Amino acid sequence: MGTLSTDEPTAIDTHDGPTRTAFRTCPLCEAGCGLEITVKGEGPQQEVTRIRGDMNDVFSKGFICPKGSTLKQFQADPDRLRLPVVKRDGEFVEVEWDEAFATIAAGLLPVLEEHGRDASAIYLGNPGAHSIAPMLYNRNLIKSLGTRNRFSASTVDQRPKEISAALMFGSVTVPVPDLNRTDHIVLLGANPYASNGSLCTAPDFPGRLEAIQARGGKVVVVDPRRSETALKADQHVAIRPGTDAHLLAAIANVLLTDGLADPSNVAEHCNGLDALPELLAPFTPESVESICGINADEIRMLATELAAAPTAAVYGRIGTCTQEFGTLASWLVDIVNLLSGNLDKVGGAMFSMGAVGQPSTKGKPGSGRGFRMGRAVSRVGEHPESLGEFSVAALPEEIETEGPGQVKALVTVAGNPVSSNPNSGRLDAALATLDFMVSIDPYINETTRHADVILPPPPPLQKSHYDLALLNFAVHNVANYSPPVLPLDDGQLSEGEIMLRLSALLDGAELGDLEEAATTSDEAAARAILSAATRDEYGNVHGRDVDELFEQLDGETGPERLLDIMLQTGPYGAGFGADPDGLSLAKLRANPNGVDLGALEPERIPDLLRTPSGKIELTPEQILGDMPRLVASLDRDWHDSMVLVGRRHVRSNNSWMHNVPVLMKGRNRCTMQMHPHDAARHGIDDGEPAKVTSRVGEVIIDVEVTDGIRPGVVSIPHGFGQNLPGVRLRTATEYRGINTNVLTDEAFRDELSGNIALNGVPVTITAA
Repeated sequence: MGTLSTDEPTAIDTHDGPTRTAFRTCPLCEAGCGLEITVKGEGPQQEVTRIRGDMNDVFSKGFICPKGSTLKQFQADPDRLRLPVVKRDGEFVEVEWDEAFATIAAGLLPVLEEHGRDASAIYLGNPGAHSIAPMLYNRNLIKSLGTRNRFSASTVDQRPKEISAALMFGSVTVPVPDLNRTDHIVLLGANPYASNGSLCTAPDFPGRLEAIQARGGKVVVVDPRRSETALKADQHVAIRPGTDAHLLAAIANVLLTDGLADPSNVAEHCNGLDALPELLAPFTPESVESICGINADEIRMLATELAAAPTAAVYGRIGTCTQEFGTLASWLVDIVNLLSGNLDKVGGAMFSMGAVGQPSTKGKPGSGRGFRMGRAVSRVGEHPESLGEFSVAALPEEIETEGPGQVKALVTVAGNPVSSNPNSGRLDAALATLDFMVSIDPYINETTRHADVILPPPPPLQKSHYDLALLNFAVHNVANYSPPVLPLDDGQLSEGEIMLRLSALLDGAELGDLEEAATTSDEAAARAILSAATRDEYGNVHGRDVDELFEQLDGETGPERLLDIMLQTGPYGAGFGADPDGLSLAKLRANPNGVDLGALEPERIPDLLRTPSGKIELTPEQILGDMPRLVASLDRDWHDSMVLVGRRHVRSNNSWMHNVPVLMKGRNRCTMQMHPHDAARHGIDDGEPAKVTSRVGEVIIDVEVTDGIRPGVVSIPHGFGQNLPGVRLRTATEYRGINTNVLTDEAFRDELSGNIALNGVPVTITAA
């Protein structure tokens, strides 16, 4: 079952009133660090006085980054919405909840009635993956809205990796590097010293890399910038942006042609292994060296060292996804791990087993329906669907283009697509033409300023938390539940209640019945999950009575009740009494520092596979269909323009953190990094402004001249530029910065997944 922690929240009385200690998981990024929070006072007067890393957290063991200590500032932010706002005569006015829902009923429902449900769209933002209510109730909202036009931040981020993993393994089961036990790691498109992990949950990712070096291992970073991580690495490979797939294909080619490949641990469970030599034959080190900007001998050495290391792992993240060959690069990461003998092996690329269960732990082990994509295409651009969503590249044209199905209404949940999506000026203009827009969001930002109604959820300290998605990518199996640190304010609705009431309204409930309808819907969701679990003949509650299980649930309503079901019926679950030592919500409540479920286990293949064949599909038809595009690029002139890449900073996470003064103070971080040779060639000195122009837009930004970036490349951080009219983010608006997505191009994307290429964007540079 794993190791349990026994520390419990403490409370003491002081002359200033009672003081207590609460524990919770930080929800601000994928690291999932444990926080120890000191709270003073009682009732509405409670105040957080200190936040520090939880030394007893079973996963993070006290690690905390600068962001984690600022939850108090989020709580107190005067720009955060406390009550709903509706737009009247172009200005937002604060209203009570009943009036907000009445405004939605009066404005949104007539649009749906006149033009049909497909005249609406929904956009789900990245913060929703860090919050339990959206993870559980987004599906209710999508179903109630009833539109085919579904979009999310995933198609400007991780969709290539989701697709490549699903094609290979039958579900979105993404291998993660076994950081705690590997001897050799190669990181591509990742900068964990700035951002920790992504699709790889690992508190103190930097410390884990340093531990690899301390035990005699090697850390290799492939990045066009000498990033914070590259500075600490044993080897930095300065690749040309957008060519990770070429490099990985060449590494795989060397493993195959030089007799270094040894996939024997999983070979019997593979389809397509024999096809790889011919498929990858064009990608010799010599054929890609001028494209990647990496010497052929260095490419051979990368392959040789991967094969020679006792254990090794290749980890590719957002930089490998957000490029024009993103799905192929994501696929090749796993191909190299497999060929080097490191897939599903201790110290290699392994598979997490989350406590709430995944498709790979449900149903019959070793086979399933597999993954299908492209079952529908978008109305205007015929973008193929994947995982039930269209690429966000399609959203502006769906709003702009007249005809049946034209999007006239939009619902956003925890999303800021005007900041995060390509050619943001076009999307910004499109949103201004909508007939009606509803946002669930705590701020009036670049996107929500277009809304007719904004419904604000509580801030993190007033919400419960469990990393439903992110712990499925953890480098060590753990479970950690966080109750709210502070109670809801009087009259405040929980995030789940907001979503359920909006869903009920869209389903046709009367305004006076929304609360009751939300309760009914929540109970129905719980019974549906229980019913599915009792039908799973391989599960721990197969054949049990749903009513009997329902009566045993922990949590009166809301996310906790659903979480209890998922924990109890998951791979470590108590099974409602079947395993008294198993996991349940009660078990997690009793262990506020988390439950250690053990290291990642090897030899999960073939049981975790959910492909129809019961094999790893190494050469699925979608990959084969896209390979000619990569082969054709070998003849391209890769030197014909300057290209733009993004970068991250430890003090921010996309556009989330820019209204917290303590995180924004100090030097200007929104600069364009440029190599001295390029700066001299363009006649630009350090600190001077430059004009950057792409196919879709232009910006003026201060230049930071540095030899820490390869020639021909410029780098601008994303998430800045909250200075549009109507935005109510005082700190963010006053900070210097531009929105780099004014430059990124919705037509420049990975064709297989539809994911936007945010890296390698062609630009021209002139002195401003």
